[in-house]
Amino acid sequence: MATAGKKRRRRIGIISATRAEWGLVRPIIDALQTSATLEPVLIVMGAHLSPPHGRTVKEIEAEGYSPDLRVECLVSSDTTTGMATTLGVATLQLAAALPAAKLDALLVLGDRYELLAPASVALITGIPLIHVEGGHVTEGAIDDSIRHAVTKMAHIHFTATERYAQRIVQLGEPPERVHVVGSTGLDALRTMPLMDRTALEADLGVAFSDPTVMVTFHPETAGSAKPKDQMAALLDALAQRADLQILFTLPNPDAEGLGLGEMVRRFVASHPERSQYHVSLGHLRYLSVLKQVAAVVGNSSSGLIEVPSFGIGTLNIGHRQDGRIRAPSVIDCPETTPAAILDGLTAVLDPVFRASCRSVTNPFGDGRAGPRIVEVLETIDFADLGAKRFYDLPVAAESDFH
Repeated sequence: MATAGKKRRRRIGIISATRAEWGLVRPIIDALQTSATLEPVLIVMGAHLSPPHGRTVKEIEAEGYSPDLRVECLVSSDTTTGMATTLGVATLQLAAALPAAKLDALLVLGDRYELLAPASVALITGIPLIHVEGGHVTEGAIDDSIRHAVTKMAHIHFTATERYAQRIVQLGEPPERVHVVGSTGLDALRTMPLMDRTALEADLGVAFSDPTVMVTFHPETAGSAKPKDQMAALLDALAQRADLQILFTLPNPDAEGLGLGEMVRRFVASHPERSQYHVSLGHLRYLSVLKQVAAVVGNSSSGLIEVPSFGIGTLNIGHRQDGRIRAPSVIDCPETTPAAILDGLTAVLDPVFRASCRSVTNPFGDGRAGPRIVEVLETIDFADLGAKRFYDLPVAAESDFH
């Protein structure tokens, strides 16, 4: 993504492995492209290059972005062994690709398991690591541990809220290296022109009736819950709400994700008159759909981060997002039974509740995170980052450990 004829800018590698985080790193790339001193180097890997997951690199290219590196690593598997193998393959591929790219720093966002590979390679090969969206807590997914592990490997941190910044410092990171910028997930809501209802209906082949809900349910990768049992309960509840029109997006490439996707396909085949699924809507269509639906249902982080800005409610099912900050427009349904989910659907679609969602303030910022991140990066001498000191909080009383 270099620009010919200009003085060399410092090269910032940007990792994107899934559709979920592409929309979150895109505002950072856009801001970097306008910088006089920094240059984005886009590295796509994982599900972006996987046909079963929609080969979403095509969507990136359709939006006008050209990946500089492509890292094939996703193993065709629906198990935890497959996830671990993918991580190993990614590490092998990146061990050669990252040093050869001559990066001045590498930026990773979030907490997907794939990020352990670029973070580890950067740590070992001496590439300064920038981590965006640390400090969250999501107790129902292994992402929680991965996020904190990446925090400890990173040199610079950009996070969404003051509370999350406090957690990063609590992990021993020097406060001067932690910057509160808001969530990049909100940047596109401020800058991206969304599709209007007529164009969206023509594109999707659907007429938005009320109530229409968007449903995305990913496997819980921590705890004892069985994802297929949870999905069965959700689909049972949706089947009983014959008044609902349903748009599904399929799960992430986690263990059992392919199986959950097949369950969705069977549901849609049984209810073709009021449901459809998409492997990936793409960033523009996904955000445009949010403007038209009555509520979002499932356990995606988007339901907590982006959706409140649309003035609609979220029914958050299960424990995947436990610990994350919530707007008042989020209704939690921790019990994954058809009866509990039906109660949750009634609550999130209640006219009084829907009206209250329209005035909710999103706790994740104002949609200017990308430019703030670049403003900070322009002031940093990456060569001086070096080894970090561990920042100790005040010593707790001995009794606190008993």
